[in-house]
Amino acid sequence: MNVIPYINFDGKCDEALDFYKKALGAQVDFLMRNDEAPEKPVMPMAPDSAKKVLHVSFRVGDTIIQGSDGYAGGKPDFQGFTLSINVKDTAEAERVFKSLTADGGKVNMPLTKTFFSPAFGMCLDKLGMPWMVYVPQAMPAHP
Repeated sequence: MNVIPYINFDGKCDEALDFYKKALGAQVDFLMRNDEAPEKPVMPMAPDSAKKVLHVSFRVGDTIIQGSDGYAGGKPDFQGFTLSINVKDTAEAERVFKSLTADGGKVNMPLTKTFFSPAFGMCLDKLGMPWMVYVPQAMPAHP
C-alpha cells in the first residue's frame, strides 16, 4: 500500500511544476489536460479551463506526488498538511531550503540545528505550499 499526496493547485499546476522542476529536480511522469480527456468531464468546466491540468503525476526524488488544477480558481489553499523533505546533509538542506524560499517564498522557521536534526527548517514556497526540510539523524529507541 502507498499513500500518495494529491494536491489541488487551483489553476496554478503548470506554475507549480515549473517551480518544482527548478527547485527540487521534479520529473513529470504523466500529465493530461482537460481537453485531452477521453470523456467529457462530469463537473462543469469554465470555458478557459481546456488547457488546465486534469491530472499530473510527478516525482521528487523517490516520492510520487499527484495533483490537478481542480476548479482553477487561481487561489491555492494548502492547509492541514506539510510536505516534509529529507535530505542527506546540511549542505543539501541549505540548497533545498534556499530553492524553496526563492521567488517569493517565506521562511517560517530558519534552517537550524535541533535536538532531532543537524539542519531543520520550515517554509512556504512561492505558491504557499508548506514544507519542512531536514536532515534525519538517529534517535534513541522509544522505551
